Amino acid sequence: MIKIKQDLQPADLQKALTRFWELSSEKVSNIQRNYDVSKGSPVFTIKGQYSTRGWTEWTQGFQFGSAILQFDATGEQEFLESGRKKTLEVMAPHVSHIGVHDHGFNNVSTYGNLLRLMHEGKTPFNEWEKNFYELALKISGAVQASRWTVSKNGGFIHSFNGPHSLFVDTIRSCRALVVSHSLGHIFQSENDIKINLLERALLHCKATADYSVFYGEGRDTYDIWGRTAHESIFNTKDGNFRAPNSQQGYTGFSTWTRGLAWAMCGFAEELEYLQTISDDELASFGGRPEIEAFMLKAAKATCDFYIEHTPTDGVPYWDTGAPNLHKLGDYLSRASDPYNNQEPIDSSAAAIGAQGLLRLGKFLQGRGETQAGDKYWQAGLRVLQTLLQEPYLSTDTNHQGLLLHSVYHWPNGWDYVPEGSTIPYGESSMWGDYHIREVALYVQKIINNEPYYTFYNCVK
Repeated sequence: MIKIKQDLQPADLQKALTRFWELSSEKVSNIQRNYDVSKGSPVFTIKGQYSTRGWTEWTQGFQFGSAILQFDATGEQEFLESGRKKTLEVMAPHVSHIGVHDHGFNNVSTYGNLLRLMHEGKTPFNEWEKNFYELALKISGAVQASRWTVSKNGGFIHSFNGPHSLFVDTIRSCRALVVSHSLGHIFQSENDIKINLLERALLHCKATADYSVFYGEGRDTYDIWGRTAHESIFNTKDGNFRAPNSQQGYTGFSTWTRGLAWAMCGFAEELEYLQTISDDELASFGGRPEIEAFMLKAAKATCDFYIEHTPTDGVPYWDTGAPNLHKLGDYLSRASDPYNNQEPIDSSAAAIGAQGLLRLGKFLQGRGETQAGDKYWQAGLRVLQTLLQEPYLSTDTNHQGLLLHSVYHWPNGWDYVPEGSTIPYGESSMWGDYHIREVALYVQKIINNEPYYTFYNCVK
């Protein structure tokens, strides 16, 4: 269980954040100079050097988005220019990519961040540049929404596995749909039928809350408060839910912690976004109380599960049901051990989950639920404090990664295992590096009293 420090304040992390951004600058520059782009998008490191892995193109936006976040944090102009240039040159195929469910990752991280910086006054206003970013975000959200499966209770955005498959990851890609909606985009289908992108996003969130998250209500033998399933399988003939499954976790009946973290962050962000939507607009989709209730239940449940099933320093093992965890003894009563010889840690889950904890905490504090809000807020700060230090922060200038001890797909054996070890450790992932930058920027803006950092700041 995470050992929460009640007296930890954002300002206490200022010195560590300064060092973090210095290291981050070196890492972004190293990749820009040395990574061979002909190999494809960088995905994860092998012996400290970024490599690719053909599965889906879901990490390139994190690469260029990292440069944009670096500029936002430090004002280093060269990173803005490289992020802008690469977004223009490389990201267009991601906008129209009909084969992935990752639009909220690739395109909100690039076009969205660039548009946000313009609206926040950190970059010069240019009407045509603004229109360019907006058009990309409008189309990206529509393409994401077109991956639609009708289910018994509504529908969901299906994963790359096919129309039967709901991934818990996709909750965070709902950002693409709601940004497109808020930019006023009209998504049309056959016979000029207009499809409401907000409605589609809310239905996907509801399906995720209903089927990807468990609440201790007896759905199966392993149903406990806050557990998540990576994949939910549906019968596309009649729309019925059939079974939990997992692609990157151990089983459909255990919790892959990065999937858990996506849910934590995704639900918390959508709760924040709902505050920008009027009661009248939400009335068409069940009303604010009903929508906020299911999202808040899912956000609290997943964050509670993370706190209870993570070692004291806030960094989880890759799956809470991993088969060799029992060999580590009472591993939840001590700090995480990335060098153990039984099961790997996933620091990228911690980077994503930290942001979910902080945003949920901030949301609840704003509603006057101080005790609950403080719990999640302090837990999020505790996780970030751990990640900003060794052995998780990469201080080796020859290592291209920023956040160490991330894993990609351990069941498939894709992660590099050092000689003499039986598990992967010491490597980084593009999503882990991006999300540690994102949560670091979030807290830095809190410290500096800058505008509150949200993905929808890209909408004027």
